[in-house]
Amino acid sequence: MVDNRDEPWAVESMDELLALARAMEQEAITGYVALAERMRHEGRPDLAAVFEALTAEEESHLGNVDRWIAQSDVAIPPVVPLQERMFDDEGAALVAPELLNSYRALSMAVRNEERAFVFWTYVSAHAPSEEIRQAAERMAREELGHVATLRRERRRAFHDLRRAGVRSVRGEIAALELRLSDHLEARALRAVARDAGRFRDLAMAAQARSAEAAANPFGPTPVLDVVPEGAEARPVPLCELLLDCYLDLAEREKDEDARLRAQACAGELIACLHAVRS
Repeated sequence: MVDNRDEPWAVESMDELLALARAMEQEAITGYVALAERMRHEGRPDLAAVFEALTAEEESHLGNVDRWIAQSDVAIPPVVPLQERMFDDEGAALVAPELLNSYRALSMAVRNEERAFVFWTYVSAHAPSEEIRQAAERMAREELGHVATLRRERRRAFHDLRRAGVRSVRGEIAALELRLSDHLEARALRAVARDAGRFRDLAMAAQARSAEAAANPFGPTPVLDVVPEGAEARPVPLCELLLDCYLDLAEREKDEDARLRAQACAGELIACLHAVRS
């Protein structure tokens, strides 16, 4: 068996996995509670309500983990310190509240759930046993569901804030993936040697998704009915747009193979977002 103890996110046992899951949810709850309290203190009850709703959502996730723990036979350590912070308020605790809005708050929540998805995907890939691999995959699937829920809420907030600043476009996934591939190839040319290969691999993956989407088109998604101006001009908003497409399709597709393909594409786009933001 490979010893993963030197890996920053290594998980060696089921009790450690469940304890980590609980610690991550608790960290998010603590972060959102603090932000809600600050927004109330600063006279922004609208944003306090957003962060309170996010707190309630994370408490629901924590309840799911606690039920899983209760059904398990493993002994859970009382406290498991995270080797690195998973929750990031992205400066919301410091920035003037006038500069915050519901869209930015939900964007922060989306990115935190995406980081959790990346974490559990990593744990699954480096799992020392089949039991841990399956458990980590279960957590990754749950985080993907959380991402989808929060992105829907963020889209509503976006349209509320930017109704006058969008253009009507019927986008095509295959063409958007090719555009993303161009961005990633450009990143590879500018990147240092150790990162260039990673961006080229991501570009090739985008090309593969484009070819598959052209050969086997997905069904319609309203995400592409209205595209923000300039969304295709930079890799991050383009990744965001494509991820919204795939998450929406994963819920809409009736065909099981198409649904699983959309979920797989969504996972790849989250990894791509993680790379281009780094």
